[in-house]
Amino acid sequence: MSVTEKSVAILNASAPLSNANAKDSLDIALIFGSYEQAISLYFQGDGVYQLIAKQHPELIQQKDFLKTLDALEFYDIENIYVCHHSLNQRGLPSNFSIENVQVLKQDDFATSLHQHQTILRF
Repeated sequence: MSVTEKSVAILNASAPLSNANAKDSLDIALIFGSYEQAISLYFQGDGVYQLIAKQHPELIQQKDFLKTLDALEFYDIENIYVCHHSLNQRGLPSNFSIENVQVLKQDDFATSLHQHQTILRF
C-alpha cells in the first residue's frame, strides 16, 4: 500500500458479537470508502474472529452484520490485513469469509499499521 496524505487505518481488535465495535468499524470503513478515502482494515486479537466464514449470529439472536464484509470490494477497500500471531494464538486457519486478506507476521503488521496518518481502534 502506498501511503497517502490522509490514509486511515481501522484496527479491529474486538470479537464480532461481543459489543458494537465490529459493526461500527465496518460502517465507518464503508463511509470512508463511499467518499473514496484511502482506508485499510486491520484485524488482530479477538478481531480476527470477524473474518471467519460461516458464523451464525442468528443463533444468539443477533443480526448478521458480517455480511457487510462482502461489500468491501464494491467500495474499493482492498487493503485488508490480519495478524498471523493472533490467528495462531486462537488456533484459527486462514479460511476467511472475504477474499484478498493478507496475513502478516506480527512485526510487518505493526509496521504496516503505523504507516497511516490516522488509526481508529475498535
